[in-house]
Amino acid sequence: MIETLLNGFITLFVIIDPVGLAPLFLGLTPGLPMAERRRIARNGCLIAFGILAAFGLVGVIVLKALGISLGAFRVAGGLFLFWIAFELVFEKRRKRKEQDAEAAMTDHEASEIAAVPLAIPLMAGPGAISAVILLSGALPGPAGQASLLLVIAAVIAATYALLAVANRFDRLIGHTGRAVVTRLLGVLLAALAVQFVADGIAELARQSGYVAVSATYPAIDPA
Repeated sequence: MIETLLNGFITLFVIIDPVGLAPLFLGLTPGLPMAERRRIARNGCLIAFGILAAFGLVGVIVLKALGISLGAFRVAGGLFLFWIAFELVFEKRRKRKEQDAEAAMTDHEASEIAAVPLAIPLMAGPGAISAVILLSGALPGPAGQASLLLVIAAVIAATYALLAVANRFDRLIGHTGRAVVTRLLGVLLAALAVQFVADGIAELARQSGYVAVSATYPAIDPA
């Protein structure tokens, strides 16, 4: 379970990308005092945590209700995460996030920044939601779900810590530092995404084998 939790933390942290989110956050809150920026960051993180926790707890149930196997979702989610990794490595994800933020800001007042676009879609976007559902499927039971919430809380707490000092952090690391860190995290996410796909294919193969055996040797009615 420890390895699963560590992989889940890394995956979710890379997808939310607090390092790349910091300059976007500064762009969304120009001229605001530090206290107001921290208030917006706190509210946005709380909203994002609520959304990700909800999907983490009920996402697998929804998949089962729709007739989607966890193996199929692992393959689809892994491919989706690989695309996000591709964007990180080739500096395309930041540009897309900037466009999403600008589009959201045209329809919302500054007082709503914490909810849109900070929480949605910059933090609790489709990639992060897919990641928590994948992690939820690997952590069944009450203990697993509690661990899932702790992982989400840890990532959100780390994100808030960076946003709270975004101005200083952005000056410290600079554009070159952000580019290096983002590319390294992108490569790491790509490897994790491939592992998700491999696990999903293996699970689908096991399910197909079970179905084939069941069809060849149908159950005998004791009556």
